[in-house]
Amino acid sequence: MPDPRSYRPRPGDIPTQPGVYRFRDPKNRVIYVGKAVNLRARLSNYFQPIGSLHPRTATMVTTAASVEWTVVNTEVEALQLEFSWIKEFDPRFNVKYRDDKSYPWLAVTLSDEFPRVMVGRGAKRKGTRYFGPYSHAWAIRETVDVLLRVFPMRSCSNGVFKRSQQVGRPCLLGYIDKCSAPCVGNISAEDHRRIVEDFCDFIGGQTAGFVRRIEKEMFAASEALEFERAARLRDDLGALQRALEKQAVVLGDGADADVIALAEDPLEVAVQVFHVRGGRIRGQRGWVADRVDEGETDKLVEDFLLQLYADDPDSIPREVLVPALPPEAAVVEDLLSDLRGSRVQVRVPQRGDKRTLLETVARNAGQTLALHKTRRASDLTTRNQALDELREALELPEAPLRIECYDISHLQGSEIVASMVVFEDGLARKSEYRRFVIRGQQGSDDVRAMHEVITRRFRRLLDEQSTSVPSTEVDGAHGPMLVDPETGRPRKFAYAPGLVVVDGGAPQVAAAVRALDELGIDDVPVCGLAKRLEEVWLPGQADPVILPRSSEGLYLLQRVRDEAHRFAITHHRSRRSKSMVESMLDDVAGLGEVRRKTLLKHFGSLRKLRAATVEEIGAVPGIGPTTAAAIKTAVEKNGPGLAVNTATGEVEET
Repeated sequence: MPDPRSYRPRPGDIPTQPGVYRFRDPKNRVIYVGKAVNLRARLSNYFQPIGSLHPRTATMVTTAASVEWTVVNTEVEALQLEFSWIKEFDPRFNVKYRDDKSYPWLAVTLSDEFPRVMVGRGAKRKGTRYFGPYSHAWAIRETVDVLLRVFPMRSCSNGVFKRSQQVGRPCLLGYIDKCSAPCVGNISAEDHRRIVEDFCDFIGGQTAGFVRRIEKEMFAASEALEFERAARLRDDLGALQRALEKQAVVLGDGADADVIALAEDPLEVAVQVFHVRGGRIRGQRGWVADRVDEGETDKLVEDFLLQLYADDPDSIPREVLVPALPPEAAVVEDLLSDLRGSRVQVRVPQRGDKRTLLETVARNAGQTLALHKTRRASDLTTRNQALDELREALELPEAPLRIECYDISHLQGSEIVASMVVFEDGLARKSEYRRFVIRGQQGSDDVRAMHEVITRRFRRLLDEQSTSVPSTEVDGAHGPMLVDPETGRPRKFAYAPGLVVVDGGAPQVAAAVRALDELGIDDVPVCGLAKRLEEVWLPGQADPVILPRSSEGLYLLQRVRDEAHRFAITHHRSRRSKSMVESMLDDVAGLGEVRRKTLLKHFGSLRKLRAATVEEIGAVPGIGPTTAAAIKTAVEKNGPGLAVNTATGEVEET
């Protein structure tokens, strides 16, 4: 492994101008490309002590063997050169966004003498104008079929076009007036291109003018008693309206914008883009990428904007809505404006329809990331690789086929609960999940709570294993009774895990190990996964184990930890809501414990109960109109408040 000090340039040799730098590995391959306003200040950050660097940055500088740079005149030039080199060298430590699926485009071959409209996928070609991408090919084909009535341009393949030219007879579309039949000379190349341009303008979002024009022509034809032409124009107008109805209006000001949102975790990032033209959603697209550099959300946004627009300036809208501004937002705006040929604004919407749309796109990004994780987790080969990587990294005697993870959740020391989730063969075993309620503890002491949970779980293990049966008839050896002889069901706590994971760092790991030692258990491995840098802590070690960011083993640990966190939070919120409802309704006359539980079971949470009307509360079995009114008065009297969940950092309504 190269030592960064071996190739560190002298500070005086590095210029202070804007520029782009490249790190190369021992085989002279470019592994990272970056830009800087001040090259000397930026590069000096990479040659700090390894322990003070972000793990991803530390991995990169220890993989590299040399660094070089190129000076440019402006920050915009640096941005352009950075993208060009990323595209040319495909560095392994730069974020590379890849489509999570192949999206269909609507393409118009403007370079042809008689341009053709078609739906396709794959790389773009010069001389062709593209619209989209769209979610479903069938949807855009239906729209094109409707619009060909109004814009009868060519949509046939080259083979069909040439054959019609040879026989002197148009294809079926020419006979049903969905093509102007340029193949047989029914229309000149100039007139056909005008139809094509009108079609492109309509698809591109300039719809109002066409609707008004056709309405005007329809009324004029009617006044001139040309009823057949007026009827045809009426049908054309209906076709345009049907095409517009397929695209939802999301921005009332008719804006042209791309709305971009990210869903990220320490290992991966998912991006979703909604293309809005004329206030309507014209297309949607998604990417998933591995996080291999140290960039936060703003840097991820900048990288994505470059990859999205640098090769396709025609697709740049007037406005780009993002979840966070790039580090040099003005520079990015200048670059996009130069590419587009007019002003482009990059901003974060704060309120209104655009903010609501950004939140919708963010939900789509979250679903994309969740689906990607599900697909990745379901692969048998990947799961086996993850378990083997954990065995090797944590120096376990065998692959941890059963992993148990524990997490603590509370709100400022109240309603302290814990969760235990189980993964077997790399997959969640939800029937084995368990919840714990921590009683008799004052304050938010996660370490003490973790000690109690581990003690309770493994004391149960010892109790289950105390009942033994002969496991073989040969040597008379005894083993734990894994099946309850009375019910025939497995004893859930009788299985010892191959690995215990606690959510936290060295203190939580030490508490878990201390609990096992007090019970006399010394054959259950323990590790902790800290959230901030995804460090893996082992008992008795001063430094954490740093797994590679692309490691399937780290990915599995992260999924286990996140599932334990989700399960604990859900339990905590349920108990907090229940206790609030019970305390709030104590003074309601005639409302006993049974009906309070019925009420909570019906609405599920205090927030939903507070939002319910008197009639909805009265519809609960056992709750009359008078009691319902008293309940409504009680919950309104104790209005909603805000609290901070110290386990998650969330601001929640109570």
